[in-house]
Amino acid sequence: MPVHNVEVADIFNELADLLEIEGANEFRIRAYRTAARNITDLPQSVSDLLERGEDLSKLPGIGKDLAGKIAEIVQTGKLSHLEDIKKRIPAGLLELMRVTGVGPKRAGALYRELGIESLKALEKAAREGQIQKLRGFGKKTEQNILEELGRKGEQEEGKRIKLSAAEEIARPFLAYLRKTKGVKYAEVAGSYRRRKETVRDLDVLAVCQEDCDVMQRFTEYEDVVRVLARGETRSTVILRYGIHVDLRVVPEVSYGAALHYFTGSKAHNIAIRHMGVKRGLKINEYGVFRGEKRIAGRTEEEVFAQVGLPYIEPELRENWGEIEAAQEGRLPKLVTLEDIHGDLHSHTTATEGHATVEEMAYAAQERGYEYLAITDHSKRLSMTHGLDEKRLGEQIREVDRLNQKMEGFTILKGVEVDIMDDGSLDLPDGILKELDMVVFSVHHKLNLSRDEQTERIIKAMRNPYATILAHPTGRLINEREPYDVDMERLMKAARETGCIMELNAQPERLDLNDVYCKMSKEMGAMVAISTDAHSVNELEFMRFGIAQAHRGWLETSNVVNTRSLGEIKKLLRGSLSIALA
Repeated sequence: MPVHNVEVADIFNELADLLEIEGANEFRIRAYRTAARNITDLPQSVSDLLERGEDLSKLPGIGKDLAGKIAEIVQTGKLSHLEDIKKRIPAGLLELMRVTGVGPKRAGALYRELGIESLKALEKAAREGQIQKLRGFGKKTEQNILEELGRKGEQEEGKRIKLSAAEEIARPFLAYLRKTKGVKYAEVAGSYRRRKETVRDLDVLAVCQEDCDVMQRFTEYEDVVRVLARGETRSTVILRYGIHVDLRVVPEVSYGAALHYFTGSKAHNIAIRHMGVKRGLKINEYGVFRGEKRIAGRTEEEVFAQVGLPYIEPELRENWGEIEAAQEGRLPKLVTLEDIHGDLHSHTTATEGHATVEEMAYAAQERGYEYLAITDHSKRLSMTHGLDEKRLGEQIREVDRLNQKMEGFTILKGVEVDIMDDGSLDLPDGILKELDMVVFSVHHKLNLSRDEQTERIIKAMRNPYATILAHPTGRLINEREPYDVDMERLMKAARETGCIMELNAQPERLDLNDVYCKMSKEMGAMVAISTDAHSVNELEFMRFGIAQAHRGWLETSNVVNTRSLGEIKKLLRGSLSIALA
């Protein structure tokens, strides 16, 4: 039974968490986190690589020791080193460190200082005011912990996984089902098809010939750990990773109607059904009916046509105005992967990346891009070995040398500079003005008040060399809530200063979220879809950014890196002119 990359990464991340609780060496902890990230980013399964006899120690950030541990996980499904540490640490600490605002380091401190090793004990200590007395916590942290504990029950009910993890599970499963003799069509519907950033379960629809054994194949899939139900037209299983999967076999005449119905969203479907009722129609998963007669349903286009609408892309089906837009001929012509001319946020081995400037540039060129911005971290982020003025100057000269030999491609000189506590930037204007662009971002002081955080970022926007605000709310999906910020004020300031808002395509960020993407379009703020790539493989994440852009109604005119090299340079110069005016 092959092990998914995400499962290997989860084991390494859990090991890093437990080591951090124990106060282990920081570099050792970081090595496991880096390995987890690199494994998640791999375009191929580590199980497949091992089966082909590949040397995993040659992968980015993976030496002989970690390669051996990966092999152990693939062969046994677990890691003995992790199991040994679990025996030393109270089981309750695992739950403790997953509370937003606690994390492994604070969980260790709570255990050592107050003997807290359960959520119940954590809540009791917080209510009694014990936590705020500890060094590094404070009253606000204590209050945040209480609020998070109050939300935890709701969060755990219907746990969702990131889209990238769902994709790794769904793609091979769907390919397996499509190979079944007699299967004509098979598709994953639901929030997965709408490309929501998290997915709770998978709804698969299939059209089959009469003698097809797809239900047996479905329940015999190698990742199935439990069969909840099995019938002729519907079965439900739980996969090894804990996700529920439903398979429904529908007649071909109903396939479009079923695909529309099970793609959702619920609010969109209700609105479409109400439109049907006004026309004397009944619309459900079996088709579109006038009385007892089915008049449409073979395709989704037929369903929409019966209520006088053109086809609406799945990502738009949230009842956020897409029906009215369709009625009025205002549906957006959504930006596509093919529209992207370059990537404006990437990292190299100069800081925490895993490929050189040259390797990143050639990988971007192979994707058909015209340009790639190299934006390594600035010195404030010392854990990434961030660049000071001297090292950034050396990188600028390196990029100039590479650009002289590259044909049909340009490396843009940039940096990802930290926004300091007072809103200033981590590097002086003297070096920033030598760059083509400056990505700026918040990496610390995430707990400021709404007004303080907003003012801090707006001040940074007013720096004449600030170009792109990276991951504007700082959230990490399922891991860290966004910091409190007035996004409407940021969008207005971005429009006024010529700053660009980033849609960060990292699957754990997707920040801007879909609501803010739509807000940016409505308020006239420009957006860059960037991967924040730390390796050549992560350049592939652009597809997640495109999906999020679809959900936010973005078109090519709203996205700056749909411009050609000449156009993007002109736009960046224009942004600087606005800032200096």
